[in-house]
Formats: sequence, structure tokens, C-alpha cells
Amino acid sequence: MKSLTVYCSSSTRLDPDFHEPAKIVGRELARRGITLVYGGGGIGLMGEVARTIHEHGGHIVGVITHTLNDKERGYVQSDEYLVVDTMQQRKKQMMERGDGFLILPGGVGTYEEFFEVLAARIVGEHTKPIGIVNSHGYFDPLIDMMHHGIEHQFIKEAVLHELLHIDQDPVKVIDALAGAERNGLDKERFMPMGRK
Repeated sequence: MKSLTVYCSSSTRLDPDFHEPAKIVGRELARRGITLVYGGGGIGLMGEVARTIHEHGGHIVGVITHTLNDKERGYVQSDEYLVVDTMQQRKKQMMERGDGFLILPGGVGTYEEFFEVLAARIVGEHTKPIGIVNSHGYFDPLIDMMHHGIEHQFIKEAVLHELLHIDQDPVKVIDALAGAERNGLDKERFMPMGRK
């Protein structure tokens, strides 16, 4: 794995406990020589990951929109800093440039990005691994919702257990992503209308 796209919050009002896992992600990516691809922000968990990876000699690709450049205090120190016109362009760049996806706690934007990469994986548009760092149980309601969808047959169980690598420990999630095989698994196993 040469690059990893990280989705996370740019909020400055978070409990400090959420910052430590973001720092661990930054340190681990730098240690492994994995390029960070992220939303380009300089605040919140975004800024924490970016600053930490730079402090440890890592490489960063930041992708941000003109609209959010000021609001998210764009991290212009990124080794490659792309300012695009729309969120769609931002998301496209981030999806294409990462060899996998890691989700740290975030709000609506983070959830949207997560579901977009997951839906694309389910229908076979990519075979990149997806990981969730469940810091302090933040994503427990999401996991419960997926179990609910599985129970009612809207979601295949294989989606949760085979396509997602979930742990509260960022290092374990990165290990899983780095070791995942990109083998184009049979998408019928993951689509709800496919065979059981």
C-alpha cells in the first residue's frame, strides 16, 4: 500500500480524546512510508493527522475546495495541495488517489464519503480495502445500524464482515488495510439482490 485516503472531522469542538487516534494514524503512515490522501484541512482531526505525519517525515496529498479552503484552514504545507471547485471533484480525487480508505470519527461529510466508497465497493467499482477506527465507540451506532440492515436483509452480512475492517485501535486497522487482498471478490455476495 503506497497511499491511504483518510476521511475525518474538521471540527475544532471535539473531545480531546478523539485526537490521539488521529495522531497515531499520522505516525503510523509516516513510519510505513504510506502517503496520506485527505481533505486538505488544517483543523480538527484532519489537521491532527496532517501535522503529525509531517512531524514524522511523511508525505501528504491534500484536496480541498475553494469554498472550504478558508473555513477548514487549508493545510498549505501539504506536499501536494490541490484546490478544486466542487465537493464532487474533491471526492473523486480522494477516491482515485488512495489505495485504501480509513475512516476516523466525523460528521455528515465523513459519513457521506464512507457510504460512497462502501457502495462503490459493493457494486465492484473498486476493490480497495475500507477500515473504520471506532474511537471511543463513536461508530457503535453505525455498526448497530448495519446489523439492523442485515437482520432485515437490506445488507449482506459479508459487507460488514468481509469488506470492512473495524477496530478501536488505529494500528490494527492500518495493519488490516495494508494486508488486505484486492482480489475483486464476487460482487453478488455483497449486493442485497444477489444470491444468499
